[in-house]
Amino acid sequence: MDRAAVVAGLGGWVPPTVVTNDQLAAVLDTDDAWIRSRTGIQERRWVSPGQSTGDLAVEAGRRALWSAGTDSVDAVVLATSTPDRPCPGTAPEVTSRLGLGPVPAFDVAAVCTGFVYALATGAGLIALGTADRVLVVGADAFSTLLSPSDRSTRVIFGDGAGAVVLRTGSYGEPGALRGMNLGSDGSRSDLIEVPAGGSRERSTGLPVKAEDTYFTMQGQAVFAEAVRRMAESVRETASRIGWQPTEIDSLVLHQANARILAAVARRLALPRETLLSNIGRLGNTVAASIPLALADGVATGELRPGHRVVLAGFGGGLTWGSLALEWPQLRPAEPEGPADSRVGAGSDATGPYPAGPAPSHSPRGQRPPANF
Repeated sequence: MDRAAVVAGLGGWVPPTVVTNDQLAAVLDTDDAWIRSRTGIQERRWVSPGQSTGDLAVEAGRRALWSAGTDSVDAVVLATSTPDRPCPGTAPEVTSRLGLGPVPAFDVAAVCTGFVYALATGAGLIALGTADRVLVVGADAFSTLLSPSDRSTRVIFGDGAGAVVLRTGSYGEPGALRGMNLGSDGSRSDLIEVPAGGSRERSTGLPVKAEDTYFTMQGQAVFAEAVRRMAESVRETASRIGWQPTEIDSLVLHQANARILAAVARRLALPRETLLSNIGRLGNTVAASIPLALADGVATGELRPGHRVVLAGFGGGLTWGSLALEWPQLRPAEPEGPADSRVGAGSDATGPYPAGPAPSHSPRGQRPPANF
């Protein structure tokens, strides 16, 4: 049976709080030039006190549902490594807040590859006939895992959420998820980790070291693995559907840092303009980075209907993956609502994105963020 998962809606949200390189330089041993030269990042968005991954996911999901022209789905898959609580998963509460009813909802934890894994999961639900429409969200508030004194990680990560709605369709139509490649290597799990907080640490009964509660990363090894694994995965996915890498119109990689993106493009012999990237303004938003880059590309016109697109991620686990599609025509993600439900209602949005409603646990009356 020709039962493919087709992208039918797209949306995203980033929190209002902007954190610039100069702000970080005031409290860390760094400066704007050092951060830009090593990461390509000028600023990032961080959640406000009391704001959570779930808040971000709800707003991104709302926009994706609006874009898809629907208020119902048959399942929700949330990719995140920063759930609101260790237990239960965050997806059921997001689903309830979106008014989607008692549909199956669950989290997928694959760190920066999470959105690709979640898309694969949603596509599988559709292929099996379990669902006709699936909301897939990638959301992380990674700033909550960063050591206040670690300049090597604190300058890189931002918070945000992006989402797509998948519907049942045929493999021949625009938007259909086609070739797909996933992989992992648990023997290198120590390259990207938060050492404390899980059953291994808790079962010892020993006091928790403060430094073990924060995210750590072995930068040089991660750089090499990320470039190799994403480039190999893109080649494999393209090969499975008969594309040459040079035929890709838009390459949407996990927004790890600017140097990794450029290195992958070089390995694939693709021009830099093929890359869709918003890392300069948003930083590394973990599971949200790929859908936010897609939303950014649509908003700026860099990503257009008919483009041959490959998405690829790499993250902790180690995990990696990629998939391909021809980009479809989508309805813009501009949900309607009463004016008083919007952040800074009545003022102009900054950047190319419309302002949207405030997360339910965030303060009102701020200048609207650049949202998708």
